[in-house]
Amino acid sequence: VRREWRMLLLATILFFGTGAASYAAIHSDAELAYTILGPGFASRLEAMYDPESEHFLRERGSESDVMMFGFYIRNNIGIGFKTFASGLLLGIGSAFFLVYNGLVLGGAAGHIDQVGFGSTFYSFVIGHGAFELTAILLAGVAGLKLGGAILAPGRRSRTRALIEEGRKASVIVYGFAGMLVIAAFLEAFWSSSTTIPFNVKITVGAILWGLVILYFAF
Repeated sequence: VRREWRMLLLATILFFGTGAASYAAIHSDAELAYTILGPGFASRLEAMYDPESEHFLRERGSESDVMMFGFYIRNNIGIGFKTFASGLLLGIGSAFFLVYNGLVLGGAAGHIDQVGFGSTFYSFVIGHGAFELTAILLAGVAGLKLGGAILAPGRRSRTRALIEEGRKASVIVYGFAGMLVIAAFLEAFWSSSTTIPFNVKITVGAILWGLVILYFAF
């Protein structure tokens, strides 16, 4: 990942930069949430993170946790591999998914802040987000690497460049796939728990983010 710092920087701007812009725009004008997210999705977010809703007042059973674990694995890995594989479209596909997911993430956070449900939202996403969001970012890095091989193969043929860069990108693919499994486990068994206090979730989430960043930095 450190060797691909240029692609990482580009992916970070596309993903987190777009997310920050979306978040700031909604804080500036709350009505933009319904344009960025759509009225239906915005309403579902409100229902999902309303602390007074029924699903926040009771704990899920263990069978439901296992079922959600499977769902999150399928959903997360689906997003990750779409972001990666679409890099074959000259990198445009990966860039699109990074920007789209950044817009939705920033828009969701901004909208939830505006309606006052931030405590339930951030306590839910902070733990598994360290692995899930970083994995999506890395999926974009791997996808952009494929696109770069096609667009700028240098003295190699495009086929040869794609094979060589694909081999390097595959290491990142294995890594982000593993991170998405970890994220799915945390999302199903930790993030969704209603018995763990808010402060504990925020503290553990901050520690996980710190560990992920330190791992890739050093």
